Amino acid sequence: MKRLIERSRSVGEVLRWVTQNPGKVSASHYPIALHKLGQLLQQQPGPPLGAGDSRGPAGQVLEQPEFHVLCQAIVSGCAKFDNFSIVNCLYAAAALGLPGESPLVRVLEDESRSRLGRFNQKDVSMVFSSEANNKALEAIFSSQLFYENRQERFIRSMAEWLPRKAENLTPYTMALIAKYVARHRLREPRLLDTIANFLLKRGEQLDSKVIQKLVFPFSRMNYRPSNHGELFPKLEAILEQKAGSSPLATVNILMSMFQLSHFPQTVLHQVFSPGFITNVMSSPYALIVRRYLSLLDAAVELEFREYSGPRLDPRYRVLMFEHALTADEANRKYSYKGLVAEALRQLVGEECYRQDEVLPPGYCTDFLLWINRSGTVLPLSRVPAASRAPPATSPVAMSLRSSVLALTSDLQDFAPVVLSVNDKWHYCQNSDILVGSRAMRDRHLRLLGYCLVQLPYTELEKVSGIEEA
Repeated sequence: MKRLIERSRSVGEVLRWVTQNPGKVSASHYPIALHKLGQLLQQQPGPPLGAGDSRGPAGQVLEQPEFHVLCQAIVSGCAKFDNFSIVNCLYAAAALGLPGESPLVRVLEDESRSRLGRFNQKDVSMVFSSEANNKALEAIFSSQLFYENRQERFIRSMAEWLPRKAENLTPYTMALIAKYVARHRLREPRLLDTIANFLLKRGEQLDSKVIQKLVFPFSRMNYRPSNHGELFPKLEAILEQKAGSSPLATVNILMSMFQLSHFPQTVLHQVFSPGFITNVMSSPYALIVRRYLSLLDAAVELEFREYSGPRLDPRYRVLMFEHALTADEANRKYSYKGLVAEALRQLVGEECYRQDEVLPPGYCTDFLLWINRSGTVLPLSRVPAASRAPPATSPVAMSLRSSVLALTSDLQDFAPVVLSVNDKWHYCQNSDILVGSRAMRDRHLRLLGYCLVQLPYTELEKVSGIEEA
């Protein structure tokens, strides 16, 4: 039957083989028949497939009784079809130009959604590109199984066609896509630029909570979208109007822009104003906003020295992080940090370094060492107290300028060194580009006077045994 369908020379011949021999037709034959119909129709003159014009060959085929018999057979039997047949029928129906409201397409879409958890990567990709509507995309990206697993080939495939269809998506759907891309650190420029273009066109109609979800992938992947020259000023204008409506979202958006080394001065005037601060401190999320505002204030001190507006009141400053990041804790068993710690202990001794030291404005470092001018690692007991990093809990820790002066006062004789173990999750997927938060951390530590020694996982995974380490 497969050969007969594939060798058919006309639409009528395909329909006769399938409809007049029901006992010889299996589930796998239906997508073959639909694909063949699409190929034959492409070879005939007339309106495009799915144009709904009964005067052309495509319209005539869609109205033929035999075609309706074929569709009904698929509708009646698809619940018993294997995944491959379901996906290929849907893909062929889309290529054939069947409208989304047709009974055949609706039943195939419903059946596909109910099986998402059992589809493999190729199946999901084909379903996605066949449906490509809000309802389908929401179902796919809302699937917990799909959300928890990285689908790189699928994302690359989506990046090819999503730009053409993005304007028909809802902000909620685009936010789901952005969340997925950020979670799996998928630095796909075409996809990120599509999100940026969507944001540029629709930004005024979106509330701050949606905007923060769409902006986050850029900072997460340390990626400035190609339209940032237009997008960033537009985001600033939107934030000026909506800063007070959702303070936490506003601060999150600012943090994303800061990680990309963009500092919107007028918005900073607002978020550091007494009115905004008072509003934040009386809210249920006061602590988290204080943490972000403290880090933003530190970034202004270190990277935006020309800023002359209001700053965060010192009494509200807290450490951004008081211990290792959640991701680092969760992935501890996959980290090379333990290997480096043991190698460092044997190499210089425990008295010569601190592990997991939290430095102002709240960055947790892997290892902190002090080295003199000749390159010798010094025991902490030999480092003058005035030159050591201030304890994270001390008042001076909240004054970055004091911290910088303390660290650099005897720089001729002593240099603080941060040994940084960069594990796999500190980078964008399949890339040597650090995620935005890690990149900003490194910039700030350097500006604070620390020398950074990077130990990337790509080098550490080549190490064999403690001696090599």
